[in-house]
Amino acid sequence: MGNKRKEREAASDDDAPPKSRTKNMDGGKPQLLPSMIKNKDKRSALYAKLKHEKKAEKRKQAKAREALESRALELGEELPPKKVPRTIENTREADETVCRPDDEELFAGNDADEFSSVLNQNRAPKVLMTTCRFNSTRGPALIKDLLTIIPNSEYYKRGTYDLKKIVDYANNKEYTSVIVVHTSRREPDALLIIGLPNGPTAHFKLSNLVLHKDLKGHGNPTSHKPELVLNNFTTRLGHRVGRLIQSLFPQDPEFRGRRVVTFHNQRDFIFFRHHRYVVESEEDSVDINKDTGEWTKTLKGKITARLHECGPRFTLKLISLQHGTFDTKGGEYEWVHKPEMDTSRRRFFL
Repeated sequence: MGNKRKEREAASDDDAPPKSRTKNMDGGKPQLLPSMIKNKDKRSALYAKLKHEKKAEKRKQAKAREALESRALELGEELPPKKVPRTIENTREADETVCRPDDEELFAGNDADEFSSVLNQNRAPKVLMTTCRFNSTRGPALIKDLLTIIPNSEYYKRGTYDLKKIVDYANNKEYTSVIVVHTSRREPDALLIIGLPNGPTAHFKLSNLVLHKDLKGHGNPTSHKPELVLNNFTTRLGHRVGRLIQSLFPQDPEFRGRRVVTFHNQRDFIFFRHHRYVVESEEDSVDINKDTGEWTKTLKGKITARLHECGPRFTLKLISLQHGTFDTKGGEYEWVHKPEMDTSRRRFFL
């Protein structure tokens, strides 16, 4: 056994590896990769050498680019185009369902889907919120924050009622949506949004929750209707989820209140933020309007604007989208997330 082990170590220490452990480059010359070497010291030395060569080549390219830019500035020519960094977003896999601005079929379907009555302002949004049967104080605390964000929304205690009975009750009372906050181990971990009267039902995983009271230096929102911002919902599925979220809010925001609610989709994670614009200047003067009795603020000098976060903040990830209202037994699903879908980091569905 000892002789065989020595022979294997001697074979792995050879400076000239066999052809199977080399990789052909564009010029046809084989290159030795660190992963092909079994000896740790030699593998580390080769890795350090390749890393040094890569850094040297990068510095050389940067100097060449600086020389081109300085020459272009001297001659008054256009600067060379800037390099676009490779990111996961701009190298995503091609998707046939990405919405295009000239997609007539998509815009025609918007006038006939389940959200058209609310989004066309033929019907005012009215939202009912509740929790799961066994919930902790964090679930109602999140709902308390959501009540300040979504206008015309109400909270009802769940009790022992089935969700189907709650949906029937909401339909009879002419609610347009039902939001259910699910709690596990005393922490909200899921959000269920049910469109009424005909669905659909979206199930989201909820994570990274920070309540309004736990947010350091948070602002206090007003009662104005917020402005809604939806980012990066590019596919057909994302467009549908975006319209479901949009149907929760009134379509006539009061910009005077300077409230902004943002749903930002990035790599199929939907980040929720609630901000308020703060406009400041070097010299402010406050006067009272004699006719209306309202105080008016006049800005003078240099004016600056910033965002003040009001909270809460959390992250959503779509688990499933179901046809119709909530039905775990006989319901049909438009889309369900499965583990085998996560085989590529550059494949996105929203």
